Amino acid sequence: MFKKLLCFALLSLILFSCSSSYEKVVDGVIIHLNKTDGNARLLKLTVVNDKVIRVSATAADTFSTAKSLVVDELPVFNDWKLVEKDGKVVIETASLRAFADLKTGEVEFKDLDGNTILQENKGGGKTFIPVEIEGTKGYNIRQVFESPNDEAFYGLGQHQADEFNYKGKNEILFQYNTKVSIPVIVSNKNYGIFWDNYSVTKFGDPRDYAQLSDLKLFDKDGNEGGLTATYMVNGDANNVFVSRIENTIDYENLTTVKKFPADFPFYNSKITWEGEIQSDDSGVHRFLLYYAGYTKIWIDGQLMAAKWRTAWNPSVAKFGVSMEAGKKYHIKLEWLPDGGVSYIGLKFLSPVDPSEQNKLSLSSEIGDQIEYYFIKGDSMDDVMKGYRGIAGKAQVMPKWAMGFWQSRERYKTQDELLDALKELRRREIPVDNMVVDWSYWPQESWGSHEFDAARFPDPKGMVDNAHALNAKVMISVWPKFYETTEHYKEFDKKGWMYQRAVKDSIKDWIGQGYVGSFYDAYSEGARDLFWKQMEEHLYSKGFDAWWMDASEPDILSNASIEYRKELMTPTAMGPSAKYFNTYALMNAMAIYKGQRSVDNNKRVFLLTRSGFAGLQKYGAATWSGDIGTRWEDFKAQISAGLNHSLSGNPYWTMDIGGFCVEKRYERAKEGSEDIKEWRELNSRWTQFGAFAPLFRTHGQFPYREVYNIAPATDPAYKSIVYYDRLRYRLMPYIYTMAGEVYLNDYTIMRPMVMDFGSDAKVNDLGDQYMFGPSFLVCPVYTYKARSREVYFPQNSGWYDFYNGNYTAGGQNKMVDAPYERMPLFVKEGSIVPIGEPIQYASEKPAAPITIYVYTGKNASFTLYEDEGTNYNYEKGQYTTIPFVYDDKSKELTIGERKGDFDGMVKERTFHIVFVGKDTPKGFDTNPVPDKTVQYNGTQLKINR
Repeated sequence: MFKKLLCFALLSLILFSCSSSYEKVVDGVIIHLNKTDGNARLLKLTVVNDKVIRVSATAADTFSTAKSLVVDELPVFNDWKLVEKDGKVVIETASLRAFADLKTGEVEFKDLDGNTILQENKGGGKTFIPVEIEGTKGYNIRQVFESPNDEAFYGLGQHQADEFNYKGKNEILFQYNTKVSIPVIVSNKNYGIFWDNYSVTKFGDPRDYAQLSDLKLFDKDGNEGGLTATYMVNGDANNVFVSRIENTIDYENLTTVKKFPADFPFYNSKITWEGEIQSDDSGVHRFLLYYAGYTKIWIDGQLMAAKWRTAWNPSVAKFGVSMEAGKKYHIKLEWLPDGGVSYIGLKFLSPVDPSEQNKLSLSSEIGDQIEYYFIKGDSMDDVMKGYRGIAGKAQVMPKWAMGFWQSRERYKTQDELLDALKELRRREIPVDNMVVDWSYWPQESWGSHEFDAARFPDPKGMVDNAHALNAKVMISVWPKFYETTEHYKEFDKKGWMYQRAVKDSIKDWIGQGYVGSFYDAYSEGARDLFWKQMEEHLYSKGFDAWWMDASEPDILSNASIEYRKELMTPTAMGPSAKYFNTYALMNAMAIYKGQRSVDNNKRVFLLTRSGFAGLQKYGAATWSGDIGTRWEDFKAQISAGLNHSLSGNPYWTMDIGGFCVEKRYERAKEGSEDIKEWRELNSRWTQFGAFAPLFRTHGQFPYREVYNIAPATDPAYKSIVYYDRLRYRLMPYIYTMAGEVYLNDYTIMRPMVMDFGSDAKVNDLGDQYMFGPSFLVCPVYTYKARSREVYFPQNSGWYDFYNGNYTAGGQNKMVDAPYERMPLFVKEGSIVPIGEPIQYASEKPAAPITIYVYTGKNASFTLYEDEGTNYNYEKGQYTTIPFVYDDKSKELTIGERKGDFDGMVKERTFHIVFVGKDTPKGFDTNPVPDKTVQYNGTQLKINR
């Protein structure tokens, strides 16, 4: 009998073991799946906290042990439980439930009421294709999620095709000048996904764009085989260099431009491609136009794009065409290269079933495994908080950085920089930061960090003089070194320089051309050396901040992506293809950790042209690169900045006025239409730029100082100076937002969907936004426009900032936009602190503050203050003063001040201005305060 019971027990144990396909581990659950080709073998759900679950899946026998470059080691979270139900394991936290199918590995996330938040595609949606790159094995990976029709997607970094809501769209994530790729997605359903992969990644359709040759092509005469390409000398239709049939338009990089007709004179030329296209498929064909120069394209007579970009820095335009199978469509592409050999390309994607196109899909070139973080939020702010909880908090930027930055390409001498600063001070135009751009070194010594003595005889004295004028100095530092410099040799002897550019004798564009390369930022030793060289040659001279240019890395502009990978491989961590998108992150780490290791009493500030997830924890902001000086480029920065903000880094900026200048502006004469447009473009762009997280002007000639843009009597000058001064008047409000970024993981530049997500009309609204909790910002991006349409979200009323007039919410309305003013409104139920006129951010710390209370609803605001330049706020050395308005009792309460810090202003004067529907009061009308109170840190109550 005992023997039978023992056998039964053993058999039960064996059967139980065979049916059990999961194991609970200390931080989650591991599921063993039945392996089939292309699918996952192991799945792990890691509980990061009650709102964040990491999903890992691999087709290998074990999980990768590689550490994330973005997410530091997190503490084990224990407050969760695991159950098995209906063939699924379920992880439950205080906020969500995560279900994993024991057969398919399909994961689904639900709230505690059972509502689905996000679910993977039926069957799991995971794909693994084995790949091997430079001896490193991995997988080409893809993850697909279901998505309801009313979902909207934001984030992905910052791109230039002027797309806001990415639902149903495609985007390729790689780093490029003007393109910052961050694999973070935020949904209007209040969840986020961080895709923890560093290789080239595709959002949406995983296919590569196809050549036009995949369509049926017909020339101008109707003959099948290609389009008619006509190359005209000097743009003269009667002076045709060559006319030939081409079945592709692929001149996108330094390799493919070799296919142009030999010896064609590109200057002042014109090239057209014309004929008909025909597809075997019906549906929306998605075209990608890669362009530099002046470019127009028509399909069946409809203009699809009209663009310009400087010859050396192409951009992209996207458009879709609904085509019927077997039907011919006329196509014409007209191109003026606007310089020497330039770049042009046209490719497409054939139709995809809309139900598939509208899903959430992420695919990457190579990875050890699928790794993503699901982040649940009660709001988009909550999602951002959850993301920064794993990828790193952003710091409080130094107060001066929230002021105005004056820059140009470039101050060629120290006198030019100091003279510009002195002139701004003489004219009482506020400024906090002057910028030394590239090429301050001797021409042949890029990477030496040494100054050309003829032009910068006393760089330390230059910095000291700027400091004496209450300005900071930022300096451009590239991760690039000419092979003749001692710094190059220091890296090279350790094996820390990328070698391919030197072996291929690639010369840059300076003077006679010089050979050099970039250092390997993936090596810890190389990062330490990079900072050591900066410390010795630059930090020792007193420079305040770092401009990390070309951090894609841009070893060779306009190289193909494949050759770019060859130029930066191998890295210290492995093949460049695997780490292609994270160079800027590693480079930023070098400076941030380096500076804090030698001086932990001065906030690090980095401005970097490329970025990635986690960059915010290194005191880094991103700017949108060398964009063009066109109205369409201006408009594209609005959606670009908004999506960058929803990618997790709250600090973003751009070159106000654009960097790359059309020649017509370079040679514009006083009184000409071109000079009028140049001035209006800079005026409108400055109006917008004053309400970006960081406020800076920069660009090629014409010079960007306001007095070089227009005379003091010109409306352009008046408008630019007005918004500069307004930015400084708003410093108490703006610096409070910088504090909120650190204290509450706040987002400064806010898409309307963040604050008005219940209003479906805002899902695609990417040309207006909230600046902080109160300001509705409506940039004017059309030449000669003197009005624009504004959508006023429902559930709130809106006050005109300038005159105090009230507009009810829930309506579209054409509003006035005179030359010198951008439409700007304040949300009903807001409190906005406005300071006195100042010339730099730290001037007059004890000056009175005017508190504007926009009545009609309850309102609150908590004023943040600290020492402005150091890290004492991390130790709790800062103050907050709460302001609360009760609309029913008409009472404003100024609460007890909390905290303290060295130099704190102990007693303050607050002027109170109440703005109401029947009592309009605007900033421009300079209202007399309703009340003035003296505040010493104890609670005050003020009746309206």
